[in-house]
Amino acid sequence: MEEKVYTPDEVAQIFQISKHTVYELIKRGELIAFKIGNKMRIEQQELDRFKEQQKAPVTKQSSIQNEAEGPSNPLRLAGSHDLLVEQLIKMVTQESNSVRIQPTYIGSLEGLMMLYRGQCDIAAIHLLDPSSQEYNLPFIHQLFVHEDISLIRLASREQGFIVGKGNPKKINTFHDLTRKDIRFVNRQKGSGTRFLFDSFLAKFEIAPQEVIGYEKEEWNHLSTASYISKGTADVTFGIQSAADQLGLDFIPIAKEQFDLVFKWTKGNRNALQQLLDILQDQNLQQELKHHVGYCLKQLGEIIYHSNLKET
Repeated sequence: MEEKVYTPDEVAQIFQISKHTVYELIKRGELIAFKIGNKMRIEQQELDRFKEQQKAPVTKQSSIQNEAEGPSNPLRLAGSHDLLVEQLIKMVTQESNSVRIQPTYIGSLEGLMMLYRGQCDIAAIHLLDPSSQEYNLPFIHQLFVHEDISLIRLASREQGFIVGKGNPKKINTFHDLTRKDIRFVNRQKGSGTRFLFDSFLAKFEIAPQEVIGYEKEEWNHLSTASYISKGTADVTFGIQSAADQLGLDFIPIAKEQFDLVFKWTKGNRNALQQLLDILQDQNLQQELKHHVGYCLKQLGEIIYHSNLKET
């Protein structure tokens, strides 16, 4: 069962405060929210944590400590939606007093551009370069010349067709998507999954207009898979873990690399290092291994670092 999520308006009603105050709490990192597209949401678990924090008495010692340390801003993560990223953020929130992550799920390409523009600290990406057939690194080389950048492997994962239980429409190839009895649902432009799907259409010389439902877009894997679960579409292209969560069938098509891009600055260096230590902790692999469709052998491995010295 999916965890309940709340809008800022709903959170304001629960705490009897203004919506403006809710956004201020989010801005200061006291309440962690995430974005899907341009919509802000707060998970039940985060709401419960915030409620408990409000109940706890503020001691003089802790107040002095907070004044000495100053406010701790959350690390801003932008990019692709992934179930491992969700789990990582929850674990960091539960286990670390000093590192917090505020995600915006807006797609791999836009996440990388936000990192380039200095609007976030971490980009979550899985972008296939059509020319080299290499993931992620070609885009790093093109965009980041003078910045201190690390590419950290999160996982290799399976992408493929998500279909109903038993595959009732017998969908097995990309050419099956052009059948008139097949309804498709797509990911949004700029997502790594959309990049990969479009590359396969080009490979098999299939025009987008031949796929019924190509123009119907959703912002994450569970949203697209839910169309199949509800019977309003016959197939989508996504990750095995989403199919597994909703009890759907999965037809593997490709393996891809899902990575985190760190942009190191004076302001975030300590927090990023702590996050890297968490990613390289063997216990994390044990915590995440129950998710199907992922290979975690390289979890936390530094695939690339720019080796620039901080000035």
